[in-house]
Amino acid sequence: MIMHDHVHFFCGQGVHEPEPIKCWLKYWKHLASAELPELEGAWQADGWDTQMRTAGQYISKLEYVAQNPVRRGLVTKSAEWPYQGRVNELIWING
Repeated sequence: MIMHDHVHFFCGQGVHEPEPIKCWLKYWKHLASAELPELEGAWQADGWDTQMRTAGQYISKLEYVAQNPVRRGLVTKSAEWPYQGRVNELIWING
């Protein structure tokens, strides 16, 4: 979900040892700023992360994030917001 002042990413553990969130954020901010130079300096200094341990927590957070543009009054239904999508579906094994 891309909002005008922040971005939400959902990610899952891959095959490599996970990087600290600060390193990961720095990497993505660098890539985005290289692609869109007008974003340089627009980023928050830090980021926020949370670990979801169940499928229920994941679904709840997805629904919360999907409502961001609605809460901001940018659209009336979340599906109308064009700056969202999924690259891969995160599949939960535990409940």
